[in-house]
Amino acid sequence: MGKCPIVLDRTGQDVHAEGERIRAQGPVTLVEVPGGFHAWSITNYEIAKSVLVDPRFAKNAREHWPAFINGEVPPDWELITWVVMDNMNTHDGADHDRLRKLVSHAFTTRQVEKARPMIEKIVARLLDDIAATPAGEPVDVKSRYFYPLAATVICDLFGVPESARAGVLQGSVVNSKTTNSAEQAEANLHQWQSAMTDLVETKRREPGDDLTTTLISAREEGDTPLTDEETVGTLHLMFGAGTETVSNVLAHAVLDLLTHPDQLELVRTGRYGWDAVFQETVRKEGAVAQLPFRYATEDVEIGGVTVAKGDLVLIGYSAIGRDPELHGETAGEFDITRADKTNLGFGYGPHRCLGMPLATLQAAIALPALFERFPDLRMAVDVGELEPQGTFIMNGHREVPVLVSAAPVAAVPVPAA
Repeated sequence: MGKCPIVLDRTGQDVHAEGERIRAQGPVTLVEVPGGFHAWSITNYEIAKSVLVDPRFAKNAREHWPAFINGEVPPDWELITWVVMDNMNTHDGADHDRLRKLVSHAFTTRQVEKARPMIEKIVARLLDDIAATPAGEPVDVKSRYFYPLAATVICDLFGVPESARAGVLQGSVVNSKTTNSAEQAEANLHQWQSAMTDLVETKRREPGDDLTTTLISAREEGDTPLTDEETVGTLHLMFGAGTETVSNVLAHAVLDLLTHPDQLELVRTGRYGWDAVFQETVRKEGAVAQLPFRYATEDVEIGGVTVAKGDLVLIGYSAIGRDPELHGETAGEFDITRADKTNLGFGYGPHRCLGMPLATLQAAIALPALFERFPDLRMAVDVGELEPQGTFIMNGHREVPVLVSAAPVAAVPVPAA
């Protein structure tokens, strides 16, 4: 395969520096993931965009990854959940289209807008909780605000009982890490499967007005409903994509605004909207650093290299957002006035993220509400003290501690988007 592969840092100490190191070797570069498996990481916008719609790069390991087919991938492999889950993210063609069609109607902009009152209520409750924090005590805006917001929204939409939420959410948190031991990875797979299976069985006994019930009863015209494995796999995908990614991006937005007061002033004075903040954050701080996996179905020449049939391919989303060929020398800078915020943060093509409208709505409500409720919001630590999340898959910080006003203003109605 040419040059020695760059071994991806399992601890994710600096995903952006690693992205630049990979890019320096070429737009399509050989890397090594846990287990000693080699993969190609794509950090160029145009090449990644073409790969995301190229049927020669499939998502189904059961059909296109020789190591998995031949039994060379152990059941306790650290990244096993990214391969074995049975959902639209691990299928192609007609199978993918069937699975996506059965759930996509629930995530259109029109349908998502119906969730606005629910999101506003959750935001108000979480801000009240933060306001009760003793003066001078740091508040982790990620774990106290953005993660519980995203988690509550997704659990409410899918009708997860309060008693089951911790178990349902635990799997996605563990799944996002790349520091898991083999034992932890295998245990997480079993725990997550069990929690989702229990949820499906509960909804079969007690159907409700929620998306889990819809998945169970959904039937494409002239076809069969989802199998139990497909239902559980789809729930895995929805909960994983709807929590970690959203909370990371929104926490990044707060961090960037507080460290760029001139940009925050542009928003507060109305010269730029919160949509510009969200779009620029998604570009500069893609929620996903390296997304597993695609598999070449034949030898393909891209970016000056030959990706052989059966090779693993990673999409380096966080590096792609900072592609200097697209955004020039300032690609790594936060600038809401940037005219071109083009990025692939929500994917592209058949597997484009279904949750974009829901994530966008949460940002449009949660970000302005936070800064209006706490106009004196400021970082509690120096940016250099922030710890990484501990993964090369996600792009986030373990915590983002802030200080709120010692005397926060009275609660105000959550602003419209």
